[in-house]
Order: sequence, then C-alpha cells, then structure tokens
Amino acid sequence: MTTVNREEVDSIGEVAGLIWNYLDEHGPVTMTQLVRELEAPRDAVMQGVGWLAREDKVSITKETRSRKISLT
Repeated sequence: MTTVNREEVDSIGEVAGLIWNYLDEHGPVTMTQLVRELEAPRDAVMQGVGWLAREDKVSITKETRSRKISLT
C-alpha cells in the first residue's frame, strides 16, 4: 500500500503554480530555462510540469536537444 506524503504533494502543487505563472508571463521556455529561472530543484520542476501536463494545462514539445514547455 502506498501512502501519500501530503506535504510533498502540496510542494509539487506550489511549484506547478509557479510554472504556470512564469509561462503565462514569459511564454514558452525550455526545461533548462525554467529550472534556472524558478531557482527550484530540477526534480520539483519536472514534477510540476508533469502535474500541469496531466491537467492539460501545458504542452511539451521535443526540439533537437531539449523540450519546450508552453501553456495550452
């Protein structure tokens, strides 16, 4: 049985909010740029992007050497 760490889920949700606000203000960016600009751990940013993607709030476009994240 898996237990959910509520604090961790809340933290991912907060980062997802930061990501959404950043993309709303600045437009599409690469994952690397997003991590750098938010000054958040890469894992947290990736989890936040996954959260938003699951809710169809962002799209992830694969480019030559990176992935670009944008609002849908």
